[in-house]
Amino acid sequence: MMKMTCAIMMLTPTTLLLRPKVLYKTTSSYSFLLSLLSLALMKPQSNSHLHLDYISVPLLLLSYWLLPLTILASQGVMAKEPTGRQRTFLAALVTLQSAISLTFMANNLTLMYIMFEATLIPTLVIITRWGQQAERLTAGTYFMLYTLLTSMPLLLATLFMNNLTFTPTPFSTITQPINTWSEFLLWVSCLLAFLTKMPLYGLHLWLPKAHVEAPIAGSMVLAAILLKLGGYGMIRMMQTLPTTKTDMFLPFLVLALWGAILANLTCLQQTDLKSLIAYSSVSHMGLVIASVTLQTQWGLSGAMLLMVAHGFTSSALFCLANTTYERTNTRILILTRGLHNILPLATAWWLLTNLLNIAMPPSLNFTGELLIASALFNWCPTTIIMFGLSMLITASYSLHMFLSTQMGMPLMNLPTQPTHTREHLMMALHMTPLIMVSMKPELVL
Repeated sequence: MMKMTCAIMMLTPTTLLLRPKVLYKTTSSYSFLLSLLSLALMKPQSNSHLHLDYISVPLLLLSYWLLPLTILASQGVMAKEPTGRQRTFLAALVTLQSAISLTFMANNLTLMYIMFEATLIPTLVIITRWGQQAERLTAGTYFMLYTLLTSMPLLLATLFMNNLTFTPTPFSTITQPINTWSEFLLWVSCLLAFLTKMPLYGLHLWLPKAHVEAPIAGSMVLAAILLKLGGYGMIRMMQTLPTTKTDMFLPFLVLALWGAILANLTCLQQTDLKSLIAYSSVSHMGLVIASVTLQTQWGLSGAMLLMVAHGFTSSALFCLANTTYERTNTRILILTRGLHNILPLATAWWLLTNLLNIAMPPSLNFTGELLIASALFNWCPTTIIMFGLSMLITASYSLHMFLSTQMGMPLMNLPTQPTHTREHLMMALHMTPLIMVSMKPELVL
């Protein structure tokens, strides 16, 4: 683990010192090598400094795997930038990956909090410096304020628990007696920061703005990794804080399930392609929040499967949206129609990715949602109505997105480049591991 951590950290000075001609080649090769070497971590090991288990390993491998894909996705746009901006961009991406890695490897709550907050800085730099529109500063402000305001209670709760245990709080259940009111405040303080990062519906306003304004690499990391930090933090809090009844989480459960339905309905009226994909992430993460708060084995397994599957699927959708944007210079659904006649192979990728977003069996998305549905139904049979409605609307907006972008006659008479090998490689590297894990879900569970 230390070898992987040091290797990813040393990639930052490497990007700043490389010659311009080999900058992208070396960085891509280096990150691909790291992603392959990270597969050796599939068998969790632990030492006195860093910690890996069956909860952190799948998400850590996902973050390592997506680093080279973000570099490949950005290459088309960033190649036109000055060399200094390219170096800074790659350094920000690698720094963000280093902070994410240390978050998943943390063995106590204090280190996890520090690294969790450290991801804010490079993400903010990527959004505000390389965003595509003038509103990127507003998006960065929303992202910073939501994160900082909800992280303050988490800091206070962390300090309280450190004083309670006289040491940085490890991920094991606190046995010291705590009165009921203090326990309730601890739960709310700790969960608020992670529910905002997921995000829970009502605390989600920063996410569509950040996605729409961020460059493609920022959108991929936001959807695939940073949202999963919220789910990972919630699971760790369930392990650390004193156990409590599920009834205390009833407001979060109801808001998560209803929020999933409302986010899906919002997807149906979106005209911006990236905004639509962002709201779909809100709906999927609502299911993850509901399953984690049930505190059951099936719920936890379903949450882990859906987080990994959504990481690949949403990142692939943003890659396809970027492929369309680079050719049409617009993300308006009605203006990007008719691409089936021009880019038929890209349409095949669109169809496969949308089917995975719908959770078509026997994909990993389907397995995760099936476990979540079973856990929710076992807890309260009425939840199957909300879950079924959410699935129905998900299928509706996914098919709407596919038909709007691919079918019909093109409205814009622009010269269109054919899809590049780099873009097909990106999609293959998204779909292949997802399909392989779908055939053997034990790798994630």
